[in-house]
Amino acid sequence: MSPQSNRFAHYLKARRAQLKPEDVGFPADPGRRVDGLKREEVAELAGISPEYYTRLEQGQSYQLSEQVLNGLTRALKLDADAAAYFYRLALPEPPVQSVPVTPVISDSVKQIIEQWSDVPVYVYDRNQDVISTNELARALFPKIAPGSNAVMTAFEMAPEVRETPQWQALARTVVAALRFHGDPADTRLRQIVGELSVREPVFRTLWADHDAVPLTSGVVPAYIEGFGLGDFPWQNFYVPGGLFMGVWPAPPGSFAFGVIEHFRRQLRERAAAVDGESRGISAGERAVQSRGFVRELDSIRLATEPIEADDPAL
Repeated sequence: MSPQSNRFAHYLKARRAQLKPEDVGFPADPGRRVDGLKREEVAELAGISPEYYTRLEQGQSYQLSEQVLNGLTRALKLDADAAAYFYRLALPEPPVQSVPVTPVISDSVKQIIEQWSDVPVYVYDRNQDVISTNELARALFPKIAPGSNAVMTAFEMAPEVRETPQWQALARTVVAALRFHGDPADTRLRQIVGELSVREPVFRTLWADHDAVPLTSGVVPAYIEGFGLGDFPWQNFYVPGGLFMGVWPAPPGSFAFGVIEHFRRQLRERAAAVDGESRGISAGERAVQSRGFVRELDSIRLATEPIEADDPAL
């Protein structure tokens, strides 16, 4: 059994186990001993023989026609994203590159990251390894820094965060995206899956579900010191070169908006202080200069005011 046919077989088994008879029009059978559909039921729905379907799940037959793939897609009730991943598994495996390719961020993307300073911005690869972030992102979440992995960071969040429904949705999202975007032959992907499988029971369960969904948008729950627990919405964009850009917009009046605005002010104040120091002006000197400038304006204003004829000073 080749690695490709083995992955295809595991996917068939996992998706079959997640369907109930009533999901596909068969009568409910509370007494059945197997989870999900039987092989014979999937074969009937796909329009193929039970023997042929059994060979597929055993990795013994791998010459699949478009008609068979379409039938299996319908039988397993795969949506568009799951079907795209399913077809990728069914296609011949491309030649493995002997030298891993390091993702390269273009100069224009680098400029966007730094100039888009009002929202946190992250750039990461298909394994969700963080490649670059802007200053606001680094201030808001120091753990999600270049060199870190967003999936691993999600599973390292505090217990009070992981107990929320938002975290459970986030965990399912990043794990499903790891499977959808990742290359099964990639050593880095195997390393991430291996480490998380050993120490995270929740990850093992989610990975075994074989969900495959691209990263699009969602919510990150996080505990911020001084603010408490709240949600941060995010939106994802594709970047040329096989990368992704995650942007965290914040609706005015939301928890996220208040927190992000706080860090924006901090960064602006820090930049102003650094700018003053670079010119050799301390905060105290700036205050003195400011008061002196106001007094100078007052003296100019008094000197240029018209003199009334009945002024007693005349």
